[in-house]
Amino acid sequence: MFKNYFKSAWRNLSKSKTSAAINIIGLAAGMAVTILIGLWIWDEVTFDHYHKNHERLGQVMATLDFNGELVTVPAVAMPLGDELRNKYGSDFKKVSMASWIYDHNLRIGDKNINVQGMWVDSIFPSMFSLHTITGNVTSGLQDPSAILLSASTARALFGNENPINKFVRLDNQENLKVTGVYEDLPENTTLNKAKILLSFDKYKSSDPDIRDAAGQWDRHSFQAYVQLNDHIDFSAETEKIKNIPMEHLTEAQSGKEALILHPMDNWRLYNEFKNGKPAGGRIQFVWLFGIIGVFVLLLACINFMNLSTARSEKRAKEVGIRKTIGSGKRQLIIQFLAESVMVAFIALLLSILLTLLGLPLFNSLADKNISIPFESAAFWAIATGFTLLTGLIAGSYPAFYLSGFKPIKVLKGTFRSSKSAAIPRKILVVTQFSISIILMIGTLIVYKQIQFAKDRPAGYSREGLINVTNNTPDLRGHFDALQQDLLSTGVVADVAESSTLITKMRSKEIGFNWQGKDPNFLPLFGTVGISENFGKTVGWNIMAGRDFSRDFADSSSLILNEAAVKLTGIDDIVGKKIIWNDRDFTVIGVIRNMIMESPYESVTPTVFFKSGNEGRMIIIRIRPEVSVSTALGKIESVFKKYNPSNPFTYSFVDADYAKKFFDEVRIGNLASFFTILALFISCLGLFGLASYIAEQRTKEIGVRKVLGASVLNLWGMLSKEFLFLVVISCFIAIPVAWYGLNQWLQGYSYRTEIPWWIFAAAGALSVVIAIGTVSYQAIKAAVANPVKSLRTE
Repeated sequence: MFKNYFKSAWRNLSKSKTSAAINIIGLAAGMAVTILIGLWIWDEVTFDHYHKNHERLGQVMATLDFNGELVTVPAVAMPLGDELRNKYGSDFKKVSMASWIYDHNLRIGDKNINVQGMWVDSIFPSMFSLHTITGNVTSGLQDPSAILLSASTARALFGNENPINKFVRLDNQENLKVTGVYEDLPENTTLNKAKILLSFDKYKSSDPDIRDAAGQWDRHSFQAYVQLNDHIDFSAETEKIKNIPMEHLTEAQSGKEALILHPMDNWRLYNEFKNGKPAGGRIQFVWLFGIIGVFVLLLACINFMNLSTARSEKRAKEVGIRKTIGSGKRQLIIQFLAESVMVAFIALLLSILLTLLGLPLFNSLADKNISIPFESAAFWAIATGFTLLTGLIAGSYPAFYLSGFKPIKVLKGTFRSSKSAAIPRKILVVTQFSISIILMIGTLIVYKQIQFAKDRPAGYSREGLINVTNNTPDLRGHFDALQQDLLSTGVVADVAESSTLITKMRSKEIGFNWQGKDPNFLPLFGTVGISENFGKTVGWNIMAGRDFSRDFADSSSLILNEAAVKLTGIDDIVGKKIIWNDRDFTVIGVIRNMIMESPYESVTPTVFFKSGNEGRMIIIRIRPEVSVSTALGKIESVFKKYNPSNPFTYSFVDADYAKKFFDEVRIGNLASFFTILALFISCLGLFGLASYIAEQRTKEIGVRKVLGASVLNLWGMLSKEFLFLVVISCFIAIPVAWYGLNQWLQGYSYRTEIPWWIFAAAGALSVVIAIGTVSYQAIKAAVANPVKSLRTE
């Protein structure tokens, strides 16, 4: 019986090739979008699942209370590790302290590379179930002078040689023995940038400043990773350990502080905190694209429903004959559902081909490395179930509609689709275009928000600025000589030092006081150490007072940004005293706010102080009249003079600043991609429906043309109904889009307005697209020879 159903379904598809092609292409496009989104969502929800114990792993974070404002940071004090091991050993299976290593140099012979990595406790590799390639990864860091390399790092340094027990030189300072090589962490893991692992014990013993931190509970500079025992709940354990810092601190030292355990399974999708509690994060994008995927597939299903019911008169006689010879309604429903399921499975094959063709572009837009898991039985099971469900959804309404025809009316030739029969089709068309218009408006607003933030004054000039990391002893302490040599090249306008990148705030501190401050008020300031030439180099704007200068003894001077002045509440602050960690400073200048963090958020109150020649970053401004390639060549030669053993690595400040927009730009690109496909599917359905209606009204068009109707008259007659439906879609989509996007923009402190012209543009564009889609069929029918159409009828 089922064989007969599918045989009949194939014959019906063969008879109406145009309609079948539109249905298959539309469904395939919708299914391809859903597959792409499904693969993207799977990559997101399985983030960090590479680690065997991901359900038990977590990071300890600190929530700091500054005058009622709770700020959660992924950094804790070093003594916390021992406290958790010694007092809560029954709750924690393993505890590891850690600290990231940025842009450090590894060298062996004439080979050297710059890498990122981590200082970690020896138990870290087993906690995170790192896969051993060779050597002893699990306990390889028990020797403080050991180093673990990722597979890619080992290949870069040693090629095909076995690196175990060989030595590499770190930052041209000391030799470390390779005791293990571990498999590179995949891209969908949080710690995938860690290409080397070093002993945390070595870290503590080699740097006096770090050694001192072992007893400092108010220094939040380290990460703490934990593995809970099987019977321990994250929330319950948070309640047990949250007050540990305040057992060792007073509020005057750090304000109120509470600890929170952040499970690894939440690191990716729930990475934002508000008032000390998880407040979402990337999970909103998972929901957003999941909804888009459902909507786009729904658009394709609507096409199938519309075309199937629109062609009801073509199938009416078949239904009448089948019912006359004994077919029941149930059998007819199965027949029509079998037809839609067959179309869905044909569309699945085409959708997989479309997905393969679209994956490179999609991966580029999403910054992913996704592939179709053909070898996975689960994938094929889900694809089969998904296709079956799609076929049943798409075919459900046509099946019940067509199986309900009365055989007597059909066979007597008196059956005609009533006007009310077209109402569901109109509703579906309106639904299609409403979804498409909402997506269109959303895409425009996302791009407007991105552009709004890009146009925000940065407070300095980014063009021609480069950052060079100052992290080796060959560079540190030689800044004055290096600066002089760089300026003498003729390609450099200015050079300065800074404790941080211009595009990143590395340090925030309390401990500030001034006359008239409320004793209970604990202000939090960003702190940046700079050389006296920093302001001139970056081109900041001084609003009051002066800049740092060699002509003054500025070791006890501060420059504040506008946000910092506002926080103090002192209008005329230049010349006033500010106490910082019990030391008196004088405010000598005020600058316009510089965007060092998110361009979408308020600027952090920041103080700039003059530091010694130990800055982490060297900032160089290239002369505008010099080509970048020429300038970089000469700058590199100077750095090689002072730092010959390490490669010259740099970054452009404007490129670093552009990275702040990556997430929003990526979302905008993906939204554009899906919006275009949604419009394509909607237009495909509209094209098919217009084609059928033009065919259905062939006789009417012929008569009207014989009686003198012009092509323009006939085009207007055939187009106005569709135009009316699209206009209704605009009135439905615009308020829904406004509400949703207004809620989304509330998440940004610095946000654009939603102008009326966005809605007008989206509405006008949808009308133009609809008219263009319908016009081909309308004009084709209007210019046809009426003699042929009347003779045919």
